Amino acid sequence: MNPLLLLILIVCVFLMIGLRVIFEYKRALKFRFGKYITTLQPGLRWIIPFVETIQVVDVRVITINVVSQEVMTRDNVPCSIDGVVFFKINNPEKAVLEVEEFAFAITQLSQAALRDVCGKVELDTILSKREEMGKNIKTIVEGETQEWGIEIKDVKIKDIQLPENMRRMMANQAEAERSRRARIILAEAEEQAAGKLLEAGLQIDKSPSAIKLRLYQTLSNIAAEKNSTIIFPFPEEALPRNTKKGDS
Repeated sequence: MNPLLLLILIVCVFLMIGLRVIFEYKRALKFRFGKYITTLQPGLRWIIPFVETIQVVDVRVITINVVSQEVMTRDNVPCSIDGVVFFKINNPEKAVLEVEEFAFAITQLSQAALRDVCGKVELDTILSKREEMGKNIKTIVEGETQEWGIEIKDVKIKDIQLPENMRRMMANQAEAERSRRARIILAEAEEQAAGKLLEAGLQIDKSPSAIKLRLYQTLSNIAAEKNSTIIFPFPEEALPRNTKKGDS
């Protein structure tokens, strides 16, 4: 083979081996003999084969699950709580050079913060203020990760598992609360109905004609039952009549 062609072939292979494609959502840290040189931006990049290496970092929002943690709340209720952490790498150099395995470090920090925050409050607070608990955990984790060039976007508490006896107690409490509300609503309805009946009675008392009209309406309703017999205990003339001014 022609030595010139062989040399060209070797050069082409050498150049191709050093080609790297970096996607838009990633950054690549370039090292030369293990020493950090620069951060490569997205696009087609070339490194010196066997001399330089790269470490790719994803700069999108990354999600990490916080595995279920056994927590003893302030009111001595044992429960299992898990969550999820959303974070983003703003400084790839610090995320790689300042901490070993940043994802594992964030997971450990989140677990410790979750146990610390939830252990200082009562169970009712955890159940009713999940959003606030997540913000408190986020503040603790964020205080550590800022030095690593990592931004904590959000922390959410996903699930809270309670002991079986505690779940039964809470179900009974909820049932008692629903019963109490139903009784209050029924009592308020009866109070309103009694008020309306009182208003109607006072209105009828003001007009003898209204009393007779009400009597006839009641008789009509009774007569609808064709097997009923109506007996007047007093003559109709005994009902009060309208009187005009000047009548004696």
